[in-house]
Amino acid sequence: MQLKDKIPMLRRINITITATVMLCILCSSSTLAATKKPKQQDQFLPNPLEINPPDPLRPLSPPNQPLTPVQSQKLEAALDDLDQKAKDQLKAGNTKEAFDIWNRELRLTRYLGSLKEVQALSRVGDIAWSQNERKEVQYITQRLQTIQKQTVFYDSANLQYLQALGQAYQNVRSPQLALEVYNRVLSAQQLSGNVTAQIETLNTMGEINLSWFDYPSAATTYQQLLKLASSKGDLANQVTYLQQLAYIYKQGKQQQESIKVLSQLKEIYQKQGDLTLLSPLLMEIASDYESLARSNPKLLQDAFTNYQQAYTTAWQLEQYVRASEALEKLIALYRSQGQTEDALRTSQILVQTQELAQNYYGLMKAYDQIGQIQLERKDYPQAQAAFRKGLEFAQQLKYNETYFAQQIEKLSGKTTQ
Repeated sequence: MQLKDKIPMLRRINITITATVMLCILCSSSTLAATKKPKQQDQFLPNPLEINPPDPLRPLSPPNQPLTPVQSQKLEAALDDLDQKAKDQLKAGNTKEAFDIWNRELRLTRYLGSLKEVQALSRVGDIAWSQNERKEVQYITQRLQTIQKQTVFYDSANLQYLQALGQAYQNVRSPQLALEVYNRVLSAQQLSGNVTAQIETLNTMGEINLSWFDYPSAATTYQQLLKLASSKGDLANQVTYLQQLAYIYKQGKQQQESIKVLSQLKEIYQKQGDLTLLSPLLMEIASDYESLARSNPKLLQDAFTNYQQAYTTAWQLEQYVRASEALEKLIALYRSQGQTEDALRTSQILVQTQELAQNYYGLMKAYDQIGQIQLERKDYPQAQAAFRKGLEFAQQLKYNETYFAQQIEKLSGKTTQ
């Protein structure tokens, strides 16, 4: 075949190959698009609360135009019916169907105004959270944020609306968004000088911070509450806020701050003559000093002093159980510092206190402790005598008898030497 005859044939082959390659590429692209499309759809599904599909219940009036009283009443009745249907579906185990109905209800609620919509979102958001419907919680949170951006909140007339928004964010467990709103509420209340309302808002903020373990923010909030209570001479609430602050500082391991607020509480109890709470309070102060003494040994004496005061106070009030607790702390502290003689003397006082409290278990432990201290002193006869007393109480309690018997047996040889 001549070359000129082969050229048309080669052209036809090239065209065929090119067409085949293009067809393969198109098919491959088509297949790839088909496989990727569902993922893209899942990623970019519209928020069902932001869309506006046709609905026979939807009022003819535009969303930004208030409904007439008759229209509002009719729509509210229809929405109550939808809410009940959603509850019935949820009770029947049809979670998806339930939230489809609730989403429809929420879309329609916007025609009743922002306050009604926020309250409805708050209610359904709480249900979504309790049902672990994270996607629904996300939709509701996004819708709340959209409403927040579209509304100006500087007028005190919007306080009810702001408070509803803050509660809604709480219900969908978005503490930072809730606190942002409550801070605006607080600013408006401070401008109006409404102290009662400020206290209520600050209490809410404090509870949010505590529930999410944000101790620094909680401390700031309760310090504000303490300042307000002090300015009003409200002693009962001063005590409440000081107790809350003591708990917060304890959790945050801020012993120095804890001692300050506990000392304030101590002064209040002493002025009021309410000494019944003084002993446990002194023990808390002592415990804080003991912790601080690990890095600053000079504070160790403050720990001893407060434990001793806790014991003395409890003894005077015949609170023998509390007195025993303070003595046990003292003994442990003496032993940690190698003050064996002081620990032994205090243990003997502990025995007398446990006898007055008629605490057999406490007596058993006290004699065990004396036995251990006597062992440290290498006074084996006295140690064995203490363990024998401990065994007597162990037998009455039918508890730990073997332990005391073993201790006595170990010392049998040593006491006869």
